This record gives sequence, structure tokens and C-alpha cells, in this order.
Amino acid sequence: MFIVVAYDIIDDKRRNRVAKTMEDYGTRVQYSVFECVLEEEYLTEMVDTLKKHIDHKEDSIRFYILCKGCITSVKMLGKGELTEDKDVFII
Repeated sequence: MFIVVAYDIIDDKRRNRVAKTMEDYGTRVQYSVFECVLEEEYLTEMVDTLKKHIDHKEDSIRFYILCKGCITSVKMLGKGELTEDKDVFII
């Protein structure tokens, strides 16, 4: 599934931990926005990890899950490309 993750983290230390975690799951497309192509189990793992890094009273993380039809209607201005699922084969 295609997920856009946007966050607003008050504290620098927490924000850095969230960014580092997100780098393991997706592609940074803006400073506090990542695009991810994940199976359900990795989405759950990512969310569980992020929950540990934030202050639930001060910080905000939003997950926008897009259907395949919605992905084709994404409009972009300026530089950059939409994150795509890469075929990976481990031998």
C-alpha cells in the first residue's frame, strides 16, 4: 500500500528519532513528509515504533493511505517523483 506520512514534532531529539525511523520505511519527499510503499505488517511495525518516539500530547503524525486509483491522480508541481515500489530480489 502507498502511504504518505507527515509529522509535526516539537522537540528536536524526538523529531530526529522519528525522521531516522521513517528513513527505514520510506522516502523523504519534504522535510517532514515521507512516502512509503509497505505491506500491512511493515505499516504496523512502523506505527508501533513511531508511537514510542513521540509525546502524544505535543506531537502529531498523520498517515494518509492511498488506494491504487488515488495514486494515479496525484498531482505534483516542481521537482521530484512519486515514490514507486521497487522490485527487490534477495538471492
